[in-house]
Amino acid sequence: MSRIGKAPITLPAKVTVEVDNGNLVKVTGPKGAMAQQINPDLSIAIEDGEIHVTRPTDNRLHKSQHGLARTLIFNMVTGVTTGFSRQLNVVGVGYRAEKRGNNLMLQVGKSHPVEFVPPDKTISFEVSPDGRTITINGMDKVQIGELAAVIRRTRPPEPYKGKGIRYTGERVRSKAGKTGKSGKK
Repeated sequence: MSRIGKAPITLPAKVTVEVDNGNLVKVTGPKGAMAQQINPDLSIAIEDGEIHVTRPTDNRLHKSQHGLARTLIFNMVTGVTTGFSRQLNVVGVGYRAEKRGNNLMLQVGKSHPVEFVPPDKTISFEVSPDGRTITINGMDKVQIGELAAVIRRTRPPEPYKGKGIRYTGERVRSKAGKTGKSGKK
């Protein structure tokens, strides 16, 4: 059995879960509602305030889907109760971020400011007063991670001076710069 897949998911108060015959799981909580299609071969049971995911056989496909299905449901339950967040740091002279309305504006050494519009109304941006820290908040863990990766991709950290956008806690390996030419004249 998958160690992740066999662990039950405890439902917090104010969270309701519905599973239809095709394994479409709908989770509703204080922050909103989410839905995810789970592999129809797996069985999802809700009993005594817990969700149990079981697989019918031990073939390779069912094994691979077992832990995934449990994690997707757990992320939906966590998303509608507490939500997820991802932090990015802006490093570099003249580099900064600011929030205009719901949008995020980045000044990162390009000829124009780069604007990001939240793809969903459940996702929001927060920017520190100095414009060096960006926080992305929302319910969907996958969507937040993808948006953080797209923002980081606009100016990834470069290895010589370390300038760019990086995840909080990310370590950037720095390289030594070029050395002067030592040729005979």
